[in-house]
Amino acid sequence: MSDLKIGKMTLGMAATNCYFVYHEGQNKVIFFDPADRGDYIHAALKEKGFEVDTILLTHAHFDHIWGCSKLRALSGAKIYALDMEEELLLDAQLNASEMAGRACTVKANDFFKDGDELDILGFKIKVLATPGHTKGSCCFYFEEDGILISGDTLFEESVGRTDLPTGSFSQLKHSIAEKLAPLPDDTVVYPGHGASTTIGHERDYNPFWN
Repeated sequence: MSDLKIGKMTLGMAATNCYFVYHEGQNKVIFFDPADRGDYIHAALKEKGFEVDTILLTHAHFDHIWGCSKLRALSGAKIYALDMEEELLLDAQLNASEMAGRACTVKANDFFKDGDELDILGFKIKVLATPGHTKGSCCFYFEEDGILISGDTLFEESVGRTDLPTGSFSQLKHSIAEKLAPLPDDTVVYPGHGASTTIGHERDYNPFWN
């Protein structure tokens, strides 16, 4: 285990969990899914002595990207997403922001691919492409620390909706079976909405697992 610490803000109309990860005693953070109010995120972190180094997206739905552009402008951090999600980032209809009443698009600085091993701030993070909620949904796996940032792929005893553009329930079930089921039971899951859980708990109690 490393000295990883994880914080959370719950923001926006969909009560989205926004996580930030950092080393104990250090001030730079990786921020996941700036849901809304990028100015508030920046100010709140700055007040605690933190600086956003990198922004990582689990997917491009409006309730995970509304705060992206402002947070990038204020912090200078770059935004990264799975390559398969570029179309949603650039289309306000596909990412459902237009439907939600505030059209939004985000141009990522760069993209990663399924299976990439990211090295950010000394953290080793494996990218797990988990299409289903959207075609470019992904999870971030910190193997050394036993944690998974799951976005809207996996919730406590549930999964993300699949009725929005590019969603597919069969793909989501396949993603869980192929990418998440092999993870150790004690892996702590930090989802995009709701309470944290573990892979073991979901294996036993999630009706969508099998």
